[in-house]
Amino acid sequence: MRPLVQLVAFEGPDRYSFVGGLATRMNDLAEALVTRGYDVRHLFVGDPTLPSTESRMGGRLVLERWCQWISACHPKDVYDGEDGKWRDFSRTVPRRLADVILRSADEGRRSVVLFEDWQTADAAIGTALLLAARERRGAASLFWNANNTYGFGRIDLATLARATTVTTVSRFMRAALAEAGVDAAVLPNGIAERWLRPVPLGDIRAMRAAFGDRPTLVKVARFDPDKRWDWAVDAVAALKRSGARPRFVVRGSRADYGEAVWRRAGDRGLAVDPLRLPAEAPAAETAAAIARSEADVVFLDFFVSEAALRALYGAADGVLANSEKEPFGLVGLEVMACAGIAFVGRTGEDYAVPYGNAVVVQTDDPRELGTHLAHIRERPGLTGRMRAEGQATAERFAWPRIIEALEVTWDAAARLGK
Repeated sequence: MRPLVQLVAFEGPDRYSFVGGLATRMNDLAEALVTRGYDVRHLFVGDPTLPSTESRMGGRLVLERWCQWISACHPKDVYDGEDGKWRDFSRTVPRRLADVILRSADEGRRSVVLFEDWQTADAAIGTALLLAARERRGAASLFWNANNTYGFGRIDLATLARATTVTTVSRFMRAALAEAGVDAAVLPNGIAERWLRPVPLGDIRAMRAAFGDRPTLVKVARFDPDKRWDWAVDAVAALKRSGARPRFVVRGSRADYGEAVWRRAGDRGLAVDPLRLPAEAPAAETAAAIARSEADVVFLDFFVSEAALRALYGAADGVLANSEKEPFGLVGLEVMACAGIAFVGRTGEDYAVPYGNAVVVQTDDPRELGTHLAHIRERPGLTGRMRAEGQATAERFAWPRIIEALEVTWDAAARLGK
């Protein structure tokens, strides 16, 4: 019998809980595991207006929304009131997980529990302690995965490494954990198979018609200094000064830092146009709104549909997925899956090959963007090869392939009794 898999993270499928790459990872992994034949429970900080428990995919996927009583007082998103949620999560989640684990064990079924990111570290330790206190530690294999370095200062990593098997998503992150004295296994991130389907040709044509002859760049990331928004703004401004008439289409969250981005754009002579459309507007409607804007920077100030994102990625001259420190680069893979050109950074993207399947930004000089852009626009043959190789790379990181590596790690942990 396959083990019961429990996914534990702050982010999840609710719009309230969907902030970045963690939600994408959790949601797509859950679906891929169910498709592979597993029963999955996903515990996350959920929308306070939705049921505390919900079944999907024929009952094979069970969602558990946690901290809803706190979220009701913090309606913005999952990280609104984060500290209080973290404390409540750390205190209450272990008992719930232990109860499910022991119930499954009594039915003859082992459990695998995957904890994600710093907010769940104390819950992972607490779960291990509860199982040990009940002399049932062998009923489950506990894993804690580091997607990035956020919050490392709030984690007792030594205790966590004794309580769980620590994993991470790239060599960059493994090195970061090694500096803290933790030996972590590298299990790369994955993308959902649906990203490998061809982007509808009509959506691509609509976006390219909207872009016209203006070189168009896209960036979708949290408004956070680590995402190198300052460099991106300066690079687009340098393109404008060269006479290129660039268009920069962006989507981000965390409005506090977003205001700093807009101020920088204004200081660099870039006009910003916030577009507001209904949530998840179709790709054609999004394209039409972009076409009507003459601004240098077009801010998609609404929840962008996956279909529209895929069309943007596939149609743009480049997607800026470069960060100051990129633990894995999930967006880069999604761009490749859409036959887009990903501009990635210098850390973490183990899959990136400069001018093989991506552009790798090597310096802090914003003028570098113009050099790369001119190079690929003048060489359609190279661009075509990069798009094709990017798609082939994305196929190698589809979740069904990555899950095989997870299963080997789960089996090894079970044999070691951890």
